[in-house]
Amino acid sequence: MSNNLLSRSIKWIIFAVLGLIVFHAPLTVYLGSRLPDFALVIKAWKEILIIVGLIILAVEMIRRRAWKMLTGDWLIRLIAVYAVIHIASLSIWNGTDAAIAGLMIDLRYLAFFALVYGFVKLEPQNLDKIVRLVILGAILVVGFGLLQVFLPKDFLVLLGYGKETIMPYTTVDQNHDFVRLQSTLRGPNPFGAYVAAAGALLAAFIVKSRKRMKWHWSVITGLVILLTCYLSYARSAYVALAVGLAIVLVVSLQNKLRHKDWFLLVSAALVCIIILFSFKTNPYVSTVFWHEDPSEGGLVNSNDGHASSLVDGMKRLATQPFGDGVGSTGSASLLGDQPVIIENQYLMIAHEAGWAGLVVFLSIFVIVLKRLWSLRSSWPGLGLFASGVGLAIIGILLPVWVDDTVSIIWWGFSAAVIGGNYGQKIAIKKTARTT
Repeated sequence: MSNNLLSRSIKWIIFAVLGLIVFHAPLTVYLGSRLPDFALVIKAWKEILIIVGLIILAVEMIRRRAWKMLTGDWLIRLIAVYAVIHIASLSIWNGTDAAIAGLMIDLRYLAFFALVYGFVKLEPQNLDKIVRLVILGAILVVGFGLLQVFLPKDFLVLLGYGKETIMPYTTVDQNHDFVRLQSTLRGPNPFGAYVAAAGALLAAFIVKSRKRMKWHWSVITGLVILLTCYLSYARSAYVALAVGLAIVLVVSLQNKLRHKDWFLLVSAALVCIIILFSFKTNPYVSTVFWHEDPSEGGLVNSNDGHASSLVDGMKRLATQPFGDGVGSTGSASLLGDQPVIIENQYLMIAHEAGWAGLVVFLSIFVIVLKRLWSLRSSWPGLGLFASGVGLAIIGILLPVWVDDTVSIIWWGFSAAVIGGNYGQKIAIKKTARTT
């Protein structure tokens, strides 16, 4: 296989994006505060690298006469169609800044998926390096999140965090007894989503990996995941983690438990849910799980905001089949004349790219999950499938793929595992050793 300058350049671009994206928020805030004239370029470092990487990949594909490897793949075709729909949506103009920001937010993780997917197809020997890099990033993110438990809550002010950039900390409905962990991500909700995905991958690693973890390390890492997810106070992350762990449990134990055992497990889960609802009036449970602080005295809370956003998004979906153009919602719309916040990933896509954009995106996501499911014999395949379902649920409540770190890591890791046929490669190696 080729080891020329072009392929090495693509490799290091991918490694740079995967390695630095977990520090994207503190890096851009710190450098942006020191170099304000270059703040926009600093924020767009990953998009610039991804575009350069795609150009180099195209040249390398043509040079190796391997172009049909991608153009013949329906997954890549749909990603191209999704990009074309967004470009066509620019006909509904929302301003230069909003349009550029919208394109970056909507397309960067799928562009990175295509980059990693194509590269691993060409250079599958780099798959294990990508896996190790993702694991290292997770250790650093979750580790710093745990460290925040002991650091002053405004510690991130030292890096330039503040009202003009990213808040150094947030609380549950302005209750300072419940300070939310956010680690190196842009906020507690993205951090919770990241930890939920990491939890599903950890569970899959424990039950599927050939390199068995010692039981005490499994317990320690599991407890750290549970603690940091809990202290993010991100309720959607709680659900995503529970769903991800349940999927891993069902897949790994489906042939080992009797019907009676499954009945007991389901019954136990239902009892836990009933107990949670029965303690809804308890001040602690009400604050943590329902985000309804009794001391608010009936003031508007986050639940009202979620409900209002969902209703507004549904109305816009029904009345705007072609959407309202790229940059018309979310943080990108704040750069335009009419800011619109829709706290639902799917309604947000429909608002920007119309019904066609939503259908194409869902098709892409389903194909990715289907291919991950086919690799469920490996821990990355099972873990990414389980975490993907969990993140899809978060998307109902929050625009989960808007966050740089969560989207780049999950889609990039999925591209590597699918492109390299991770589980099948292991099976081939095992067969080779036994023949």
